[in-house]
Amino acid sequence: MIKDKKVTAVILAAGNSVRFGQKRNKNFEKVDEEDTVLSYSLNTFDKNKYVDNIIIATKEAEMNNVKSIIKKEKPKKDTKIIFGGKERKDSVYNCIKVTDSDIVIIHDGARPAIKQEYIDKCIESMDKYKGVTMGVKSTDTIKIANDDNIVINSTKRCNTWAIQTPQCFDRKVLLKMHEKYNDDKNITDDCMLLEKENYDVKVIEGDYSNIKITTYEDLGHIKRIIKKYIKGLIKR
Repeated sequence: MIKDKKVTAVILAAGNSVRFGQKRNKNFEKVDEEDTVLSYSLNTFDKNKYVDNIIIATKEAEMNNVKSIIKKEKPKKDTKIIFGGKERKDSVYNCIKVTDSDIVIIHDGARPAIKQEYIDKCIESMDKYKGVTMGVKSTDTIKIANDDNIVINSTKRCNTWAIQTPQCFDRKVLLKMHEKYNDDKNITDDCMLLEKENYDVKVIEGDYSNIKITTYEDLGHIKRIIKKYIKGLIKR
């Protein structure tokens, strides 16, 4: 039963934000007069009924920024900071190896509009699966091309998903996969690790408001989403 299992939320905030184009970490941008992007992600997981503790991955040089956010938000759940790695998968590994939880739920800090119902669905699905991810069905036809950009296959839109976070895993399984495929440079998300060993990874359909801030223009979009749907749900 899920209620008997310990759950750690891992929030990733150690990226370089290169495509953001502002020479600063997008997680520390203000969404409104009071709170940053990371503040919203932290508060949402702090309020989740299943999450027991939180780990935030950050760069060593930005540790004080994260400490300031934690001090301001005063999360009720134990929250620690871990230094991230060079790549996303390195940051995840650094976090999951320092917790003894049964389940880890991994989230991009730069997706501040995540809703509680989707966090719940991800964690609840762990009764049946070793890996679960949020996603939305593709609104475009996706074509597969070779190295010369020649189309070799077309996918069905109904079977094509744009993957989001959070992603939820059996911690022991994920840790084992990270250690086994540590040198694989083609891993772009944790689900791929389980796919390599033929584990079933369940996709939970979310919604298109759960965007990841990538460009500076995305910040304006997320401000509108949070003002409309999210702010009143997590503000104390």
